[in-house]
Amino acid sequence: MHFDLFVIGGGSAGVRCARIAAGHGARVGVAESRFWGGTCVNIGCVPKKFLVMAAEYGAIAEDARGFGWDVETRAHDWSALLAAKDQEIARLNGIYRRLLDNAGATIFDARASFIDAHTLDVGGQRVTADKIVIATGGHPTGLDIPGAEHAIVSDDAFFLPEMPKRVAIVGSGYIAVEFAGVFAGLGAETHLIYRQPLPLRGFDEDIRAALAGTLAGNGVTLHPGTLPSAITLSGGAKQVALSNGETLAVDLVFFATGRAANTRGLNLADAGVHTGPRGEVLVDSAFCTSVPHIYALGDVTDRLNLTPVATAQGHALADTLFGNRPRGVNLDNVPTAVFSIPPIATVGLTEEEAAKRGEVTIFLSRFTPMRHTLTGRERKTLMKMVVDRATDKVLGAHMLGEDAPEIIQGLAVAITAGATKADFDRTIGIHPTAAEEFVTMRTQTRVAGPGLGGE
Repeated sequence: MHFDLFVIGGGSAGVRCARIAAGHGARVGVAESRFWGGTCVNIGCVPKKFLVMAAEYGAIAEDARGFGWDVETRAHDWSALLAAKDQEIARLNGIYRRLLDNAGATIFDARASFIDAHTLDVGGQRVTADKIVIATGGHPTGLDIPGAEHAIVSDDAFFLPEMPKRVAIVGSGYIAVEFAGVFAGLGAETHLIYRQPLPLRGFDEDIRAALAGTLAGNGVTLHPGTLPSAITLSGGAKQVALSNGETLAVDLVFFATGRAANTRGLNLADAGVHTGPRGEVLVDSAFCTSVPHIYALGDVTDRLNLTPVATAQGHALADTLFGNRPRGVNLDNVPTAVFSIPPIATVGLTEEEAAKRGEVTIFLSRFTPMRHTLTGRERKTLMKMVVDRATDKVLGAHMLGEDAPEIIQGLAVAITAGATKADFDRTIGIHPTAAEEFVTMRTQTRVAGPGLGGE
């Protein structure tokens, strides 16, 4: 079988690329050996957000008393939650397949690997293609310590047979802080172990500090500056030895310590495709690998591992190759969210990044959300804007608080369009909302820049 384009991987990048290319008239084949929709739909952002929502409902029920509701809560039914989650994921799987069918792509429920630069083995069948796209995503990685086999990774967390009562999560990135909120919100004794002084390395420092306080306020026990050294089984529990000499007895150890590209078994060397030190496929700005007709998209390139980025890349490549519309994807000002409890959302430069480039003015606001003035819950919202002093251009916006992802999505449009602080100032707010704070912040908190720090 010969194709104009063959896509290896049925996740966000691969499905979009295959579907759009087929819509442009290309003869397209696409192979997926595990599940259609990739990590995000099946064992990533979609089911994770369902778990986060489930964890939030317990606090919502408690908070309802502040508004006159007498809500009685009983034990959470973990198996019912997973069954509902699985039903929705199955529906989404079907949608991904139908999108490809309707576009006219040929679907292979099989693993694909290279025989040479134009030839693939697809489930034992020999397939050739003029152009090939590698979109195989990534997988979670653990720590190489004694007893590591007693820990799980994020792939496993969506299929736990029962809700653990005591959990140790190792790491402090997106996955770690999100699952810390899930387990603590569902009633588990939850420990977060990480080597940095604050969680979420790479995020704005004010956001990181605020998140640490929020996690602790939600009942998560923080172990900063610490690493696990070994895991042993004793007395029906998993004993986690920490680098500070402490030992934790838990029912579940969860490694959320990073991800690596899914390139093993693809036989990339036989096609001449070069990879980096962690197995990631090396590409240029046009998504092209070391072989001119072979491309790579999404997490397998280990650049900016976000589902909307992968989807945008797949669409752009299909338009470039078969739609007579060559274009790329601008990775400046890509918004992102962390579905902690409450969530974080951010777009643009952090204060630390911006201050290295020139002088910036910082606007910062902390307040109790309107809801919690009645619930009495100790929870603060933080909003922050980073503004270039020379041009008045807004370089970044950051938020920790309820509805942060919904609010920052709109701000991302303005910042991408080059809005200035004056544009924000002359925008009328919607009252009463948290979002209006972004257009009413008038008093600068400090100035930062090269050699200045903050003042």
